[in-house]
Amino acid sequence: MRTARRDAPEPKTLSARLLTGLAALIGLVVVGALFPGAALAQSPGSRTAGVAPAGAQAVGLHISDGRLLEGNGNDFVMRGVNHAHTWYPGETQSLADVKALGANSVRVVLSDGHRWSENGPEDVAAVIERCKANRLICVLEVHDTTGYGEDAAAGTLDHAADYWIGLKDVLAGQEDYVVVNIGNEPWGNTDPAGWTEPTMAAVKKLRAAGLRHTIMVDAPNWGQDWQGVMRAEAQSVHDADPTGNLIFSIHMYSVYDTAQEITDYLNAFVDAKLPILIGEFGGPADQYGDPDEDTMMATAEQLGLGYLAWSWSGNTDPVLDLALDFDPSRLSDWGERIFHGADGIARTSQEATVYGGGAPDTQAPTAPGTPTATAVTDTSVTLGWTAATDDTAVTGYDVVRLGDGTETTVASSTTTTATVTGLAPGTAYTFAVRARDAAGNRSAASAAVEVTTDEGGGIPGGACSVGYRVVGEWPGGFQGEIAVRNTGSTAVGPWTLAFAFADGQTVTHMWGGTATQNAGAVSVAPASYTATIPAGGTVTLGFTAQKGGTNTAPAAFSLNGAACTTT
Repeated sequence: MRTARRDAPEPKTLSARLLTGLAALIGLVVVGALFPGAALAQSPGSRTAGVAPAGAQAVGLHISDGRLLEGNGNDFVMRGVNHAHTWYPGETQSLADVKALGANSVRVVLSDGHRWSENGPEDVAAVIERCKANRLICVLEVHDTTGYGEDAAAGTLDHAADYWIGLKDVLAGQEDYVVVNIGNEPWGNTDPAGWTEPTMAAVKKLRAAGLRHTIMVDAPNWGQDWQGVMRAEAQSVHDADPTGNLIFSIHMYSVYDTAQEITDYLNAFVDAKLPILIGEFGGPADQYGDPDEDTMMATAEQLGLGYLAWSWSGNTDPVLDLALDFDPSRLSDWGERIFHGADGIARTSQEATVYGGGAPDTQAPTAPGTPTATAVTDTSVTLGWTAATDDTAVTGYDVVRLGDGTETTVASSTTTTATVTGLAPGTAYTFAVRARDAAGNRSAASAAVEVTTDEGGGIPGGACSVGYRVVGEWPGGFQGEIAVRNTGSTAVGPWTLAFAFADGQTVTHMWGGTATQNAGAVSVAPASYTATIPAGGTVTLGFTAQKGGTNTAPAAFSLNGAACTTT
């Protein structure tokens, strides 16, 4: 995958996936013999007729005869997308949006805490409930394992397995709705044969701990298996699961740029009656080739195999955003292809029967109470309000700024308070609050409150504000994010952002801009897609850096030579 976000530690363009020499790869290299047995898989036309063998103890979603079935024996074919929840935890509306476009599944990015901030039990439970409220099958994956053996920051499958075991109480009883994807792309291009034993060990560890869910395993070679290790070892890995409820996931990007490569790979699993789906895939061309997404989708439909497109929004490389800025009304060409094109989601998706054909949750929460303002400064204000109510549960609130007949979301919270930052000194603002539930229904706006910010402390500043945060840390390194907001009334561009590190931190990679560093001083020039910051707009820069024992945040930032306020 190309990592879904602008703040990824190693943005997954294919340069991370296809190392030196792979760009010249002509055909898929197959290691080892093909699978024994050539029995035909269930025909696509009999999707709804799959029946578990006599005596099988099916618990929710399970595997039978090489197919993914629901607990009632109904054949389930995933048609959905990937969503980068761990890096965009506030974008909970995305699940409702992909459902509204026809998806029946969503693969949700989580972190086990090795590389990024851990998604704890409460958060994971909330994700599952949102999936269920939106009648989606939820594939949960740990992303920290990406590129293990080649990327020094990657975590192990064993660590990921411990994370899932720690979530056992949250996952228990969700077997009808949840598939556990142990770890994303858990092996790089270095010694991909080393993938087999850790994968088998992780599967056995989860089963020994009592997890009964269908388990999904990703391939080595950054998920693309271009050396054929998963293809050769799939039977052994599948046999390592005493329940037999294991499905393989192949990620298809530029390695799969011909129809022959795609059909050969997928048919090898189908002929061996081993379950497989396309857990990630991309379509737009890049410097390594042009993935043949038409064949991927057509073959998946022909064989009755699932697919999950990468990815909803927030990619390091925006060409892979299905929706621009998480807005379902602004689908990219890639998004239009996935949702509305031939063999796309809208034409082929069938909702899981576990949801019983009943109506989804469409009742919105009541409006919150009128907000009150406290802690007013020259650039921020804290708002509080009385809680809304809902027929299921209120899951969050959005603070909106009102003006000229429009409203703009400026803060979100899971409690009844929020702080709005990045405001201009001595300026009047009007705010209201909307509540939302797990299905994404939003309430009517609360009554409004008017707030005028303070004049300021007399320290000159540019028409900008900067928010800086550390997203994740590991020994010797960390990942950071810088949000640069234009608080002026005119667009800014091109621009240069300047700041300084005090503890010897060194930027190693940046997306959204290009960093130049001299000792601790850092100067950032924009990327093409961040070159202009509109009035009231924000651009977000992500980076990775080396560090020592101390990691103090920069004390000041300037934009085009003018000092910015910090938030």
